Amino acid sequence: MRTTRTQVGIIGAGPAGLVLAHLLRQRGIDCVVLERQSRSYVEARIRAGVLEHGTVDLLTSLGLADRLHRERMVHHGIELLFERTAHRIPLTELAGREITIYGQHEVVKDLIAAWDGPLHFSVSSVALSGLSSGAPFVSYVDAAGVAQELVCDVIAGCDGFHGVSRAAIPPGVLTVHQRDYPHAWLGILAQAPPSSDELIYAHSPRGFALHSMRSPAVTRLYLQVRPDEDLDEWPDERIWSELRARLDRDDAWELADGPILERSVAAMRSFVVSPMQYGRLFLAGDAAHIVPPTGAKGLNLAVADVKVLADALTSWYAGGDRAGLDAYSATCLRRVWRVQHFSWWMTSMLHPTGDDPFDLALQLSQLRYVTSSRAAATSLAENYVGFPFP
Repeated sequence: MRTTRTQVGIIGAGPAGLVLAHLLRQRGIDCVVLERQSRSYVEARIRAGVLEHGTVDLLTSLGLADRLHRERMVHHGIELLFERTAHRIPLTELAGREITIYGQHEVVKDLIAAWDGPLHFSVSSVALSGLSSGAPFVSYVDAAGVAQELVCDVIAGCDGFHGVSRAAIPPGVLTVHQRDYPHAWLGILAQAPPSSDELIYAHSPRGFALHSMRSPAVTRLYLQVRPDEDLDEWPDERIWSELRARLDRDDAWELADGPILERSVAAMRSFVVSPMQYGRLFLAGDAAHIVPPTGAKGLNLAVADVKVLADALTSWYAGGDRAGLDAYSATCLRRVWRVQHFSWWMTSMLHPTGDDPFDLALQLSQLRYVTSSRAAATSLAENYVGFPFP
């Protein structure tokens, strides 16, 4: 077994792990990134595409946003469509900040391309040990089949919901909060120009639909379906027919279609563990929390986590100040629960759950209020564009 040493071992080369690596490198802190998937898989993994103002600012400050600024789509509002009528929420006017449309896989490509430090793809047999000691370590097998041991001061678990980091914490330490929703999203990526300049969130008696985009030539669309939905029951013709039905409105509007490039069904859940740290292990992003996609918060919440962690590590290495590390979980969870509430609220307002006329009347009442009250619309806008990072 080969043994190497670094200051921070980062498990996972998604947005959380890669942004943390760049933050640490900027501050003179050594780190090594380990990823179980191949580089091609990580760079092609289709995920969210809405970036908060704070996320864009952070990437810009790191010098990692040149392509983002060239290719992004800046949005100053969203549409809420219900009762066949569209209502615009002017995000920038109400909250003073815009949102950016730029695919998560494009962010990952930019982060990898700019990274010149140790980054090991296709590792296997990853195990975390000594977490409560002063020298935790990660054992793994590299892509060449060589057993490796990485000794660290700190380990950052940025390896997602199914990763090894959270599972390495002893039983009984974590409190788990979880809610599973009775619906899922069928998402497609289509070679078709967007049919709207901004995102459309549609409440329909047939179910929720979302019209989003990735570029001027590629559209991202979603349909509310059952969690156990069979993709084989959704040929292209049915998908486009259902999208047109749910996005239909009284004014003149037409949905552009095209070849479907990718399709998948994603279950919806809310998940939070507390605390987000154990000994010298700190969890970030999906390793610690999952939010429903309705609020477009997953990537942005992960970036906020690692910003807090990078600041805390900077203070610790600079002068031994542990206050930020000790408060890491509490600091992050304040934002996590605000985002959880907003994502739950958006989900419950927009997704019909059955034939209960009482639930339907409550949803429509909330939608009418949000689109007629400036105060209610401002609250939605502030949460949607995201609050400044700590």
